[in-house]
Amino acid sequence: MKRLYFVEPIVGIYAFASFMLYPLVQQYVYRRLWLEITNSSYPASDDITSPCAANNSNNTGQQEKVQKAASLFSTYSELFSLIPSLVVTLLLVAYSDQRGRKITIIMPLIGSLIYSVSFLTVSFFELNVYLLIAANFASSLFGGIGTMLGGCFSYVADLCDNSKQKTLRMAVIDMVIGIMAGMAAISTGYFLIAAGFNWPFFTSAMLQLLNLLYAIFFLKETKVVDRSETVACCQALQKLASGIVNLFAGGNRKTSWMLVLMMIIFFSFSFSNTGGLSVITLYELNKPLCWSEILIGYGSAASTAVFITSFVGVYMFSRCLSNITIIYIGILSVVIGLVMTAFAKTTLMMFLVRIPSMFAIMPFPVLRSMMSKVVSKSEQGALFACVAFIENLTSTVASAAFSSIYAATVIWYPGFVFLLGAGLCIIPITLLGILKRFYPANYNDPEELLSENGTETSEDAPVA
Repeated sequence: MKRLYFVEPIVGIYAFASFMLYPLVQQYVYRRLWLEITNSSYPASDDITSPCAANNSNNTGQQEKVQKAASLFSTYSELFSLIPSLVVTLLLVAYSDQRGRKITIIMPLIGSLIYSVSFLTVSFFELNVYLLIAANFASSLFGGIGTMLGGCFSYVADLCDNSKQKTLRMAVIDMVIGIMAGMAAISTGYFLIAAGFNWPFFTSAMLQLLNLLYAIFFLKETKVVDRSETVACCQALQKLASGIVNLFAGGNRKTSWMLVLMMIIFFSFSFSNTGGLSVITLYELNKPLCWSEILIGYGSAASTAVFITSFVGVYMFSRCLSNITIIYIGILSVVIGLVMTAFAKTTLMMFLVRIPSMFAIMPFPVLRSMMSKVVSKSEQGALFACVAFIENLTSTVASAAFSSIYAATVIWYPGFVFLLGAGLCIIPITLLGILKRFYPANYNDPEELLSENGTETSEDAPVA
């Protein structure tokens, strides 16, 4: 059987199946909890812009209870999947150098298939909704989206001979994610109205199965695995831990502090951005917006367009602005978007929120590139293993924390979590100022940084 070196179909199918499922999950849980708490069916309306028109003032207290229960459900789901997802991510990243990149792609796809099938089963047989927490835990044992994307990016890096080709190929992957996720988000609302929850869950499961079969039987491995040189998993983890320690203790003091600062900026910004996004759907379901399935789909599509606009922003701004300035623009984009969301009371305003948020993803690729430049070639694997681990941790903790805060504040002010996220952005903004203040000339020239500290560049010197 002829095998291929194209990983883009995997990313595209995965993005479509996943982003079709994510909005459905929150809506399904919300409706099931509504049925359990209120002992009545979820209110429907012919007006697609406001299903809450079917509600009256007597339902306000019950709706707040459902909002609280749904946000707590998300918190429990995230926390139960946290530890296994982190451990598996480290295992797969550490072992992929010995066993090849496909393992980091195939394992998360198996987990995604389990996740989709579990939701289909609970929905079809109307089982206890809290079984979905167990399903999330089971799928996390195979890794998550970070593990799969990390495997795809590593796969592409193995194929590319020069940095320009690598950047272009990785940019294509980002574009595929944005386009397919947007298409999935738009179609989800119409699919849900036309066929209910079961058929969308079934479609997602079939797409994940197709993706898994392609990865197993058609995707060619990029690394030639020498069985005699493979090491035990614990030895691989020990080597990885040693490499991570050397990242911060093995180099000169100035580069180590630069790396620490950039990592804190990366993860503090990720915490604010991810936390705010995690409760968007619940906020849209709540009064006064009361969005329908169609509007939630269009809103999700508008949000995923940020992948495309951020890529265009990085491409254009990098021609005339410094990396630090690009990061500032991205953070301010998130701050303005979160503040607008906190005060959005109409459908038009909620859609307008997406305009200032169009550059929200820009800081992530720029910071990854900057971190990559201040470590040596031999430390790239340890760097991105560390980044993947902490990024998964940050994402899960942020989602759980913001869901809990939303549950506690939804009664008196649902938009509080977005103001909190915007306020927390002061941390990466302040640290960026420190980075610019003390290292104004070295972001794009790490070799100059080493020479200032009396260290000669060599084969293992940080790459520019």
